Amino acid sequence: MRNGMRVIGIDPGLRNMGWGVIDVDGTRLTHVANGVCTADACGDLATRLLALHTALAQVLARHRPSEAAVEQTFVNKDAVATLKLGSARGIALLVPAQAGLRVGEYAPNAVKKAVVGVGKAAKVQVDHMVRMQLPGAEIAGPDAADALAVAICHAWHCQSAGRLAAAVAGGAR
Repeated sequence: MRNGMRVIGIDPGLRNMGWGVIDVDGTRLTHVANGVCTADACGDLATRLLALHTALAQVLARHRPSEAAVEQTFVNKDAVATLKLGSARGIALLVPAQAGLRVGEYAPNAVKKAVVGVGKAAKVQVDHMVRMQLPGAEIAGPDAADALAVAICHAWHCQSAGRLAAAVAGGAR
């Protein structure tokens, strides 16, 4: 990357943690890589979290992003499942922070709105729009597509924040 940034998007999950890396140069988005970190569903919680931590740390070391974005999780009816998913989300936040990255967090409907234009879009619509915005990308599955959507959302958010800052700075003169 010359003047742009490299963003990793992370879709937290206790079995499958999707990740996607894009390069951002102005309004141009380029697919770098994507995949899924997996943890053995039969293992205890601590072992699964360790596996996710190790795998995600390897992804960051390999692709060296300059920014990270994580999808926020929603609360469901099963409190135990929500707490376990929160643990996986903790790994998704911790690993980039350990690498010294700033981490943006986005609600699922904000990600969908940024990528599809509608906050209640279906997964298939998100996948389709990710493929449209990153032509030629081979996507490793729905979790990776969601992670790429999170990265795209972060890229658009950073661009909007940059334009706002420039406008405020220009008006202060």
